[in-house]
Amino acid sequence: MNPIALLLLAFAMSTDAFAAAVGKGASLKKASFSEALKMGLVFGLIEATTPVIGWLIGKSASSYVEAWAHWIAFSLLVALGMYMIYEGMKSDPETVEKPSSLSFLTVSLTAIGTSIDAMAVGVGLAFIHVNIWIAAALIGLATTFMVTLGVLLGRTIGSLLGHRAEVFGGLTLIAVGVWMLQGHF
Repeated sequence: MNPIALLLLAFAMSTDAFAAAVGKGASLKKASFSEALKMGLVFGLIEATTPVIGWLIGKSASSYVEAWAHWIAFSLLVALGMYMIYEGMKSDPETVEKPSSLSFLTVSLTAIGTSIDAMAVGVGLAFIHVNIWIAAALIGLATTFMVTLGVLLGRTIGSLLGHRAEVFGGLTLIAVGVWMLQGHF
């Protein structure tokens, strides 16, 4: 995977966390930079860990599916992208229940919920021989940045942008999947 695709993947993985952060930021009375950064760091650490877990799962099965690796990675990315688009299109910003605090437990559970897709991407990355440590670090850094920004912007722009960010993230995942498949041929 080339560096541009890896960077796009990192930011695509952070869009669902960004969407959640915008909602959390919109619910806060005062979204200070230190609170936003704390939330960004929790999300970033969890989001960086899950692709490594997925990669380990994928590596354990890689010898069985090496010939199909590019198709598996493509299918996972497209499926995840379509799911993110579906979630982004169906969610109604007016009906989403917003948390009232940024407790560590609430932030951690939200981060885990938004990082499941990164675990699935980690499985796909195991089949295309990507340096998982660089990929995980980029995903973690992108998520830290995007969540911090999302919390700060949430109070100003509300949940509408978060809704659109998830659709954009889904489209980006599909584009990365197509790009990877095209590079194989």
